[in-house]
Amino acid sequence: MSLLRFLLLTLSLAFISAFAAAIFTDSPPTVYEVLESYGFPIGILPKGVSVYEFDSATGKFSVHLNTTCSFTIQGYDLKYKSTVTGTISRGKIRNLDGIQVKILLFWVNIIEVTMDGGDLELSVGIASAAFPVDSFYESPQCGCGFDCAKEGKSNRDFSFKKLFPLFEL
Repeated sequence: MSLLRFLLLTLSLAFISAFAAAIFTDSPPTVYEVLESYGFPIGILPKGVSVYEFDSATGKFSVHLNTTCSFTIQGYDLKYKSTVTGTISRGKIRNLDGIQVKILLFWVNIIEVTMDGGDLELSVGIASAAFPVDSFYESPQCGCGFDCAKEGKSNRDFSFKKLFPLFEL
């Protein structure tokens, strides 16, 4: 075999194996990347999603955390069950199950999330509240929310007071 043929064969094999490696090592997108592809910020889910299922044809999803997750943001308690389900479409998550906020003495389910311009509107069914989308660019961490270094002293503008303006919470 001539030297030229040997070099061409070697280069061809190297190119083919590099191309095959690139094809077969592509991992599926993270759940946070899926959120972004539908126009949502990653911060609507806490850090630590272990596994998720997603049907791109229907938009139905199931997100699994290692355990239930709770944290406080500006005095308001949020709780994520170990499994969060819903249906996502561009700018809207509906049929949401597994995320709750404590209002007064009661835990209330957040059932829908909608993008409305620069705001993220969270609905508990009987009421909704809009928050600046930039409050959700970072994923909160279970146990301490957005500011784990200064636990309990978040500087985020995130308040559920708008849900029930007649009550001073």
